[in-house]
Amino acid sequence: MDLSTPEAAWQLPPAPIAQILNASPPPTVIVSPNQSWLVELEQPSLTPIGEMAELQVPLAGLLLNPQTNAPARHQPYRNLKIKSVISDTVIPVSLPSNPKIGFLKWSPDSEKLSFTLTQATGLELWVVELATGITKKLTEAILNASYGSPQRWLNNDTLICKLILPERGEAPKKPIVPTKPMVEENLGRKTPSRTYTNLLETPHDEELFTYYLTSTLEKITLDGQRTTLLESALIHEAKASPDGNFILLTTIHRPFSYQLPVSFFPKQIHILDSSGKTLYQVADLPLADNISIKFDAVRTGRRRVVWRSDRAATVCWLEALDEGDPTQKVPHHDVLFCLDAPFTSPPEQIWQSEYRFQHVIWGTEDIAIVWEKWYDTRKQRIWQINPSQPNIPPQLLSDRSFEDKYQDPGVPLSTPGIYGRDVLRFTADGKGIYLSGRGASPQGIYPFIDTLDLETQSKQRLWQCQDPHFESVVRLLDDQAQTIITRRQSQIEPPNYYLKTPNQPEKLLTNYQDPAPQLAGIHKELVQYQRADGVKLSATLYLPPGYDQNRDGALATMFWVYPEEFKDREFAGQVTTATNTFSRPMGSSILFLLTQGYAVLSGPSIPIVGEGDTEPNDTYVEQLIAGTQAAVDYVVNRGIADPQRLGIGGHSYGAFTTVNLLAHSSIFKMGIARSGAYNRTLTPFGFQGEQRNFWEAMDTYINMSPFTHLEKIQSPLLLIHGEKDSNPGTYPLQTERLYEALKGLGATVRYCVLPCEDHSYRSIEGVNHVLWEMVNWCDRYLKPKA
Repeated sequence: MDLSTPEAAWQLPPAPIAQILNASPPPTVIVSPNQSWLVELEQPSLTPIGEMAELQVPLAGLLLNPQTNAPARHQPYRNLKIKSVISDTVIPVSLPSNPKIGFLKWSPDSEKLSFTLTQATGLELWVVELATGITKKLTEAILNASYGSPQRWLNNDTLICKLILPERGEAPKKPIVPTKPMVEENLGRKTPSRTYTNLLETPHDEELFTYYLTSTLEKITLDGQRTTLLESALIHEAKASPDGNFILLTTIHRPFSYQLPVSFFPKQIHILDSSGKTLYQVADLPLADNISIKFDAVRTGRRRVVWRSDRAATVCWLEALDEGDPTQKVPHHDVLFCLDAPFTSPPEQIWQSEYRFQHVIWGTEDIAIVWEKWYDTRKQRIWQINPSQPNIPPQLLSDRSFEDKYQDPGVPLSTPGIYGRDVLRFTADGKGIYLSGRGASPQGIYPFIDTLDLETQSKQRLWQCQDPHFESVVRLLDDQAQTIITRRQSQIEPPNYYLKTPNQPEKLLTNYQDPAPQLAGIHKELVQYQRADGVKLSATLYLPPGYDQNRDGALATMFWVYPEEFKDREFAGQVTTATNTFSRPMGSSILFLLTQGYAVLSGPSIPIVGEGDTEPNDTYVEQLIAGTQAAVDYVVNRGIADPQRLGIGGHSYGAFTTVNLLAHSSIFKMGIARSGAYNRTLTPFGFQGEQRNFWEAMDTYINMSPFTHLEKIQSPLLLIHGEKDSNPGTYPLQTERLYEALKGLGATVRYCVLPCEDHSYRSIEGVNHVLWEMVNWCDRYLKPKA
């Protein structure tokens, strides 16, 4: 087919791509917190375009389905199966035909699972008992899932739910005749923001926002009894305390913003008792429209308010000591507070962080593990603190650059505590904890389990996966780490779950087969090479099934790229991709080209390094070309890639990279750029890893923008973009203007807009068509002429 002729219908890619896309993917597996149950959730990998074309309402960064009062792009599960971990028992579950399952929540004792079923007019609340598979519908289609979870457990017998107002009426109608002009003003305040989509634009949008997000809050018991806790509010979340006696309620308030999504709106956080009575106001936060675009900038006031998992009813939160501004020179940037029920005493300061607070895992009264990090220096530290005696100096457990994946100690494993919430899992003697790590090394990725003695800080390696497998621990089932559940795969074995018990043969918990046996013969290899300046690099090389270099010679090869910023050249080339994994393409993956005889170099390291006071992006173009040229030289010198038949492609920031490479080099014969941003003046308050605004780094913004260098592009370029891309910065306008400019300059370019698609593509019709476009573009410009 002549690609210069626009298509009148959706296209299908050549065999066997369409057949692989139609195959059912393996289920998603979740293990109950008490490690007794394994739940399999079946979910189609793609959605019919008809479902995606249903009416959607964009409001304050949200995209809602007005018929269901739920996210418009919610992709539900279509079936649910229950298995016992210890026995071979499969529990049958009775559900209505063609169920649409979502918002799953474990009960505190892990013996029940609540979930929603989506109907034409909304979401119903259901519960399944794990031991019997018996299901029960608790409500009609009245749950409100417009923002946050619509339901959570209060205790083992009761849930707290956000419900649509009983007599809500019809949605507000948009005025046909405008009643006033749209006016906005800013009176000298600095209010920078990154580029967001689906924002409020009119007073009518504000009315719709209030209409859809307003909920009542109710308690609903397993026997169907309902008790109103709150009559009406813009409820974000309602979370029960671990003992089930209190509720942490977050509500949204005016004034709303037309420049920021709902997460920045004013909010109030209160603690209620189990009858709905307000006991304590934790926070009353104004509109957060003056946060710096620096990555370590945060909201002022009490933030990240949560229940402490190891106590019955202790609320904790953070407060910035630098007014949320990381450029302020202060000895500490954050402080962690706790407050016990009945919430009448002054809050207790638990810990101050020198960097920005990152995370905490609670253990016992005298042991918790906390993380802090600082983006500008790429530093991360892990501490052991004593929550009951904050004056005791914390013990440093790890101090490294978070760019250094080889020194990553792993994360502590957790287990349900006495209230069913995750707490640290200690070793049998109570002196140590277990660390689960990814195990990055120059040889590859080999997950591990270590013990860390908290008194001596000595470590012991208990287990590590070995070639030819990629295997990771999903759960420890005892304090001795003797009985474990793992997920294992290899290049020829699809991922499956195993139960490993001492002195017994391992037990296969799942038995998923290869969903795409057509690709059983692909070759996958970690390749390592160097940039001209000595920076070590790596990539994953894929070769088509049955390829023989002596017989088939050098191949047409696609490079699929996505660069990354670094502050240290030593860490820029570390191996971070596992090659012992089972590789089968899904969605719009570039790996489908393997079925058509192409080689693929996936994820070649393209580090953009800026050491010391130098910012990485100040030499972006030079480093981009150097890293790419090193990858090209490697595969060409091996005789695998034909230097006259090389293509470049990428998605999002990879698309931006693709157009830059076509503009600044003559390495590639064609390019494919999907859902990218190409003019950085349209993202003036930062992008990707860039923290400076346009006026602070004007030359960098302009030089990095391929839009300013389009006259240099000589190679054919395929542009693809989702019509409803909501990713910050990658408006469809970016690709539209790029195409118009290239066309005006006389370039060879094709532009495909995918109806109803977002930043990633998920419709059956859209994904098939994208792959058809990609295969045909490669065939036209990389295959030898007859």
